[in-house]
Amino acid sequence: MTDPLTGDRSDSGLLDQREAKEPRRYKVLLHNDDYTTMDFVVEILVRVFHKTEAQATAIMFAVHNEGYGVCGTYTAEVAETKVDLVHRLAKSAGFPLKCSMEGE
Repeated sequence: MTDPLTGDRSDSGLLDQREAKEPRRYKVLLHNDDYTTMDFVVEILVRVFHKTEAQATAIMFAVHNEGYGVCGTYTAEVAETKVDLVHRLAKSAGFPLKCSMEGE
């Protein structure tokens, strides 16, 4: 593209010279507790994280056996929204299910 005032040619056009960076990504984690049922954890994984029954069951067993399970990786805003939704659904169902996010 040619600058009409100086006649200089630039390949960047109207874009800034700085490189665009990918947004930081965050893992959303579910944490094990002694009260939340396995069925509820699977339900959360299907409803909130759009996992299949098989994927949800595998993550639920990771939560149960390892103390936590990774539900997915998202941008900060999406991760925050999912964490909040899990907490609201768990509270309304009477479970203390903990959900958190951690930077990659």
